[in-house]
Amino acid sequence: MQELAPIAFLDEDGDIRVNFGVFAGREATPAEIEDLAHTLLAEVEAVTVVAEHRTIVDRDREASVHQIRIEVGEQDPQRPLSVAERWAKACIAERHAEITEV
Repeated sequence: MQELAPIAFLDEDGDIRVNFGVFAGREATPAEIEDLAHTLLAEVEAVTVVAEHRTIVDRDREASVHQIRIEVGEQDPQRPLSVAERWAKACIAERHAEITEV
């Protein structure tokens, strides 16, 4: 059985990525993103939150995903990573779309 991607992780640039669409089956709302940004300010001095669509293609498959990217600069990303994971789980528990395999 294939293991699911983590809900939140650090990428190679040190940014936090949240696989929101994979787990929620929808995009994060502007209000949810704003809530995340304000919650993160309890842990870091400044933050940039970017909602993005990523299309990943190879010769065998194609996927389009909605991710949240959090840039914390030179600040330690570990606490914000935990905040982002809790935020995503709370949003998903509150409202998610059912996902079915095609």
